Amino acid sequence: MATRLTESGAYARLWRTPALADIFEEPRRLQSWLDILVALAAAQAEVGLIPGRAAEQIARHARADQLDVELVAAETRRTGHSTLGLIRALQTRLPEPASEYVYYGATVQDLTDTWFGLVMRDVGALVRADLRRAHATLLRLAATHRDTVMAGRTHGQPGAPITFGFKVATWADELGRHLARLAEGSARWSVGQLAGAVGVLGFFEPDGIALRRLFCERLKLADPGLSWTSTRDRVAEFGSVLSLVAGTLARIGNEVYELQRPEIGELSEAPSQHTVGSITMPHKRNPELSEHLDTLARLARANAGILAEGMVSGHERDGRAWKAEWAALPDVALAAGTAASLAADLVDGLVVHPDRMRANLGPRWASERVLAELSRRHGKHRAQQLLQDALSANPDGDLAEALKEHDLDEKWTREPAVATAGAMVDAIVARGTPE
Repeated sequence: MATRLTESGAYARLWRTPALADIFEEPRRLQSWLDILVALAAAQAEVGLIPGRAAEQIARHARADQLDVELVAAETRRTGHSTLGLIRALQTRLPEPASEYVYYGATVQDLTDTWFGLVMRDVGALVRADLRRAHATLLRLAATHRDTVMAGRTHGQPGAPITFGFKVATWADELGRHLARLAEGSARWSVGQLAGAVGVLGFFEPDGIALRRLFCERLKLADPGLSWTSTRDRVAEFGSVLSLVAGTLARIGNEVYELQRPEIGELSEAPSQHTVGSITMPHKRNPELSEHLDTLARLARANAGILAEGMVSGHERDGRAWKAEWAALPDVALAAGTAASLAADLVDGLVVHPDRMRANLGPRWASERVLAELSRRHGKHRAQQLLQDALSANPDGDLAEALKEHDLDEKWTREPAVATAGAMVDAIVARGTPE
């Protein structure tokens, strides 16, 4: 039963995608844990630690849909041990000799950290797929609007001209770096864990190294090379990268949120005839997708901070660190993964209004270009003061009127100086979407 509003049937779609939910919901998690135990038993049988028949029986009966979930919960509560309920529920389904060899020499962290390796691999792949989808759309938008002039804004105020293609190219460029981070980091965090009691694999002596390698191979995870029970940088790095991804998507969302305000009207989210913006103000069209990207980013950042806290752990095992990850890692993954999916949908349906962009330039859009030209005649600082005085003396007039006594060349205010912006857009588009 859902205990949070974000898990309810009515609202869950805003906080997770079906693919992300499948990774974390109990049936899939339990099956993943059982798959890990199957891989461990198979590897142990291969090096001769347990009978091959036992490994075969474990593989045959380790089915989450046949597990007594109530018994798992009851035994976990009764014993106070994180995985003893799972072990005992599985033992009830296993014949001899398998019941004595399931979970043979393993610890809670061997199971849950290996599951984290699978989670980080699979969530990372989902996020990368959605970011690639968004990135490809942004490149098309950037190319289409390479020369679509709009106001560049600083401190929330209209400044000098840019192009919408240039703005979109900055979004694509940033997402490209996140795609590189996810691809490069995956090899570090998609690893298994087989450490034993204190990390030295004493229970499996002298077969520990070979056993860990075979175990990880069966799960298609990398061998970490060294036990990482108290070394939590992998999890912290994964959370940090996802929080960066969510931050960029929130930046994009905030731009769309601001620019679709009716008084600006330069962008619009894809229209939907069924969406109700307000039950008291029927004329409203709320920025649902772009607004929610900021909400998700806040959650991702907050929970990524908890994962970073886990790096400060004690000795060879510290439950304070990694048990907090059980709560925080799913929340980071769900928030950032959902944001990636929503952002891809948002930019795919984005409606651009070039006429409004041009109209919103304002009457003094050419001041930077004029300053550059006057600087060649008078020097930069004299020209700056000249412009400042002229514009202050005529606060309501356009640039030409304010500078009519200063020999203003008409060509300076004819077309915006955005050729270099176009060249930068071309470079980003030519780079393409990373694989």
